[in-house]
Amino acid sequence: MSDDLFSSAATESGAAQASAPLAVRMRPRSLDEVRGQGDVLRQGSPLRRLVEGVQGAAGPVSAILWGPPGTGKTTLAHLVARAGEHDRAGERTSGGEQDRAREQNRAGEQDLAGEPGGAGREAGRATPRRAFVELSAINAGVKDVRAVMDQAARDRDLYGRQTVLFLDEIHRFSKAQQDALLPGVENRLVVLVAATTENPSFSVISPLMSRSILVRLQSLSDDDVAALIDAALTESRGLAGRFALADDAKAQLVRLSGGDARAALTALEAAAGVAEDVARQGGSAGSGSGGSGGYGSPVPISLETLEQALAVAAVRYDRAGDQHYDVASALIKSMRGSDVDAALHYLARMLEAGEDPRFIARRIVIAASEDVGMADPTALQTAVAAMHAVAQIGMPEARIVLAQAVVHNALAPKSNASYSGINAAIADVRAGKGGAVPVHLRGSSYSGAEQLGHGKGYRYSHDEPGGVGPQQFLPDDLAEVADYYHPTDRGWEERIGPRWTTLRRTIRGETQGRPQDND
Repeated sequence: MSDDLFSSAATESGAAQASAPLAVRMRPRSLDEVRGQGDVLRQGSPLRRLVEGVQGAAGPVSAILWGPPGTGKTTLAHLVARAGEHDRAGERTSGGEQDRAREQNRAGEQDLAGEPGGAGREAGRATPRRAFVELSAINAGVKDVRAVMDQAARDRDLYGRQTVLFLDEIHRFSKAQQDALLPGVENRLVVLVAATTENPSFSVISPLMSRSILVRLQSLSDDDVAALIDAALTESRGLAGRFALADDAKAQLVRLSGGDARAALTALEAAAGVAEDVARQGGSAGSGSGGSGGYGSPVPISLETLEQALAVAAVRYDRAGDQHYDVASALIKSMRGSDVDAALHYLARMLEAGEDPRFIARRIVIAASEDVGMADPTALQTAVAAMHAVAQIGMPEARIVLAQAVVHNALAPKSNASYSGINAAIADVRAGKGGAVPVHLRGSSYSGAEQLGHGKGYRYSHDEPGGVGPQQFLPDDLAEVADYYHPTDRGWEERIGPRWTTLRRTIRGETQGRPQDND
């Protein structure tokens, strides 16, 4: 049985395949052609078993693919759909019976429903065919998801065919939209393959996470990108040897791709187009004896030709999220470093690349607490207000709101004391520190609490001088050693630092002094 992902399409519509973008034509047709993901595709790995159609007792699981652009998320989804009989749902939309007949011719005496006893066996087991449906969270909604589920139920009942639903950019789906996926995933009506460039722990609902395997994909290495470029230049489905890429141009192309296979192939295709135009016009940059590269020597692609083409190529792949993580990180670090010009620059780059403004707003909220904190508590208020405003007004006006929040964060005094404090407290809890809650702090409003002594000895703080009195609040093993919050001498913390020192001494019975309000 062939693992060729596009063999059927190439046979039936060679012209359409030839006109497809180079990145599509060079999409891996089997696991052996997938580059740069050796760890997650090793023998026996959950993803490899899913792609190869090896099912557990409960059937195939769903998968969430997390990684930068151009790392193979869409390709892997197609390969999952091809597990078993390699059905192609995109063809059946234009002629169901004819498409099924083609499948029978290609697969031999394949039992359409995958019934035991038909020819749909592989290694002694029935392998149901899989339909493939692709949605983008950018323009799909709950109605589209339900339509897919309804069609999946019909395919299962009529043809014994399971549906693979590839959902690109799942992080753009709201909680309600993600909830609509749950019944189909939970009942295994569909195998969900969801792709995201954001950490799914923060963007995908827990019920979906718990029902899926999480696969972290990495950017391709320079060697992987170089090998992919070589294959695209020589293989018949690529540029078929019609072009010769100069070594310095190849090195530049690898550097500019940033580990993004799609970006590299898009730029290569643009450069080939420029080189062919120059050769056809008889110019020097890329002219070979073969003219257009038909039957003569290959048309050369020089570094100069590549640079001429990059403006075209950049428009096609930068907006797809190129260097997503690097630019987001630079925005956060520029705000932390108080360089407001740099912060606005990276904000502009993210917006022009088509980044979801809600993602940017969430990052600003996090930075307001992590990096500004109590040195300027109003920074968090500005950030949260910006997040809500962005959700209400959208682009392009949201850029103004985001800019205000970025400027506030960048210019505010900085403190990570709250961030460091909670991390230290969590470390103690994880280390097993912190025993029983002191008896006088325990709830005493329910029946029987008084007999247990709960609340006995509690001192009501409002009755104390200055609203604070000596009292143990921490568990016994931490009462004398806990030391989590250390205010800085910057911004508002410069004022509350002395107050915390006095408060702490009063609470621990070291002084009877009256804390200052420091208004």
